[in-house]
Amino acid sequence: MKITQIRNATQIIEYAGKTFLVDPMLAPKGTYPGFEGTANSHLRNPTVELPMQIEQIINVDAILLTHTHPDHWDETAVNRIPKDKLIFVQHEQDENILREQGFTNLQIFSEDTDYFGISFTRTVCQHGPQAAFEHEQMAEILGEVTGVIFSHQNEEKLYIVGDTIWIPAVEEIMKQEQPGVVILNTGWAHVLGFGPIIMGKEDVLKTHQVLPQAQIVATHMGAVNHVLVTTQEVREYAKANAISEFVHVPEDGETVCL
Repeated sequence: MKITQIRNATQIIEYAGKTFLVDPMLAPKGTYPGFEGTANSHLRNPTVELPMQIEQIINVDAILLTHTHPDHWDETAVNRIPKDKLIFVQHEQDENILREQGFTNLQIFSEDTDYFGISFTRTVCQHGPQAAFEHEQMAEILGEVTGVIFSHQNEEKLYIVGDTIWIPAVEEIMKQEQPGVVILNTGWAHVLGFGPIIMGKEDVLKTHQVLPQAQIVATHMGAVNHVLVTTQEVREYAKANAISEFVHVPEDGETVCL
């Protein structure tokens, strides 16, 4: 498989002969205000430009959305992606959102989904600490998010962990599924008053400890206002812990071949 880092959590994944665009955030640099109530909200999003033309990015077989937060599915993506493009979504609520936006070729992915021999398994995420979900307004903002496991007889199992903090359920999924490749969102994005809502660099080591032979690809850094961990920090952390041979931290536009 090949994983091309585009920007933020946006990636192109070549898997079993098919190409998938994951969580497209496609706006030019500085299009949107920073997320209110989060770290560094004075910065405008995205904080960097795309590394390639949008036409090249959206030239894929299908799109996969882990959720519809605007740093994973933005207005530019809605406007630029063809309305008949096949898009996999996590549940009926997101399907309805996209249908209202004019998209017509939508599919809720599940273990029963068979896309040219590729199967998808939804996995549990917790997009922030428990205290945030006990706060009614914050719980609504954070909402429901999914991870996904790709499986195919000719490929390593791929686990896109998604927007989540480290929770026992994620560790259990890793132990049960034994993926050969894991994509972690490691930007350590912070909401004021609640703390991190996605993983950080320490979770790279935790993943390696659970899956000592897996290749880990770190993403979701350096492109939105509230992420507090940089790509360089993750590289240095992996080096300090002697796990660099298992950890890939691609720059925007870079492809990792696994």
